[in-house]
Amino acid sequence: MQNRFRTPAFVLATVALAACAGESPDTNPDAAEGASAQVAGGDGALAITAGQPFADVPEEVHLRNVRQLTFEGENAEAYFSPDGKQLIFQRTELEPDADAAGHGGECDRIWTMDLATGDTELVSTGTGRTTCSYFFPGADRIIYASTHHVSESCPAAPDMSMGYVWGLYDSYDLWIADADGSNLQQLTETEGYDAEATISPLGDRMVFTSVRDGDLELYTMNLDGTDVQRITDRPGYDGGAFFSPDGSKIVWRASYPEGDELADYQRLLAQGLIRPNALEVYVANADGSDVRQVTSNGAANFGPFWHPDGERIIFSSNMDDPTGREFDLYLIHEDGTGLERITHTGDFDGFPMFSPDGRYLVWGSNRNPSHEANTNVFIAEWVE
Repeated sequence: MQNRFRTPAFVLATVALAACAGESPDTNPDAAEGASAQVAGGDGALAITAGQPFADVPEEVHLRNVRQLTFEGENAEAYFSPDGKQLIFQRTELEPDADAAGHGGECDRIWTMDLATGDTELVSTGTGRTTCSYFFPGADRIIYASTHHVSESCPAAPDMSMGYVWGLYDSYDLWIADADGSNLQQLTETEGYDAEATISPLGDRMVFTSVRDGDLELYTMNLDGTDVQRITDRPGYDGGAFFSPDGSKIVWRASYPEGDELADYQRLLAQGLIRPNALEVYVANADGSDVRQVTSNGAANFGPFWHPDGERIIFSSNMDDPTGREFDLYLIHEDGTGLERITHTGDFDGFPMFSPDGRYLVWGSNRNPSHEANTNVFIAEWVE
């Protein structure tokens, strides 16, 4: 989904919220510039050596040995493989590669990165717009949303004459493939937007956002696309859901407008658009029961992900910037207590995810941009 806020109140980079030139169309040696070989920590755990070191920020006491993993284009939504050795992410090129197959990165394509070597591989078709990629348990397969089956070209950007809006492309469907992008199969074929899929660590269900019933709701289904169950039913946008480490709960972002704002939401939705205003973080059981609101600050809170303890949630928010421009990462207990700010750079920080062992945090940031509002992927050791 178009997850980047770019109004005067919300300024992020132009990545489809979500994001090659090189020796071949399937590799990008610049994506993890300066990568070195894998180094094991003293306990034998993987030590991340891809990318380049980035100076730690003294106020960021939970982040140590920060490394920048991407350096050009617009990069976002980087998520770990279950073994913590790879990332999957989306990327739009600043200058599309005229020699590559398809559109050359004019809009988001899906890539994987080996965190030991920094090698990247294009795993989507190189055509259409893609978003919201994720690994299956076992890291042998991947899932992402794509429009390539409708058109090889990038879909037209939303009309901003109505203000800042996201495009809910009705050509987005869910696709699964082997980890190298081969054996591509279409998983959903319903009319309208199907995207934002993530998979339970238990390997039994996935959760995704769909407009198939007339509103943006959360659904779960088996990994083969059977037994689709709707788990939210409140008017408004429900999206960006992730399962807890034990698979028993989900966390997501939601906006539930009322009155005139609800009428505006429904009018835009009928046109395949959504206006991102206030978003709050919610949790529930994996079947959608026992819904609880975590944040209630009226800001734009998004990208929530579970801490490995299954009790805390990390997310991005502009709550501390009166202008709404600066997004930082925050940690909070699922009952809404214990709020703690994690990042302090004065730039955008979002899309956080912990490695499965809890040793690392990966996120997208505008720190150290190569051009205005440039979003790149960063990783750091997590310190409790």
